[in-house]
Amino acid sequence: MKKYMFCFLLFVTASAICLGVGFIITKDSVRPEEAVPGATLETETVTEAQIVINQEEVQPANATGKEKYYLVSEDGYLLVLYQDKTTICLYTHMPVTDFPEEERGKLMEGIWFSSMIEVFNYLESYTS
Repeated sequence: MKKYMFCFLLFVTASAICLGVGFIITKDSVRPEEAVPGATLETETVTEAQIVINQEEVQPANATGKEKYYLVSEDGYLLVLYQDKTTICLYTHMPVTDFPEEERGKLMEGIWFSSMIEVFNYLESYTS
């Protein structure tokens, strides 16, 4: 019985030492990610013309009234393209087969959206 107790205590001690050494080694390697200067999130849209700190006029994101994103099916998967219809904005990795037949026809032709949030809302409405 003493032999088993000794082995168990040796195992617990060695495990604690390994965990402690692993914690010390990795605690400095995990650092929070810093924000990219000048980057804005899609949710940060301006709804009316405003003056900002540097006194430049900021136009609303939808001021042009043009649709910016194009959701289209290509090779059986959905892609989000920019306004020029050639530059890929997002690979969704979502198969078209997840959508109803009526929507598949629309996706084959392509659907325009004015913001990325609208694209995500559309995709979420058919995949959840």
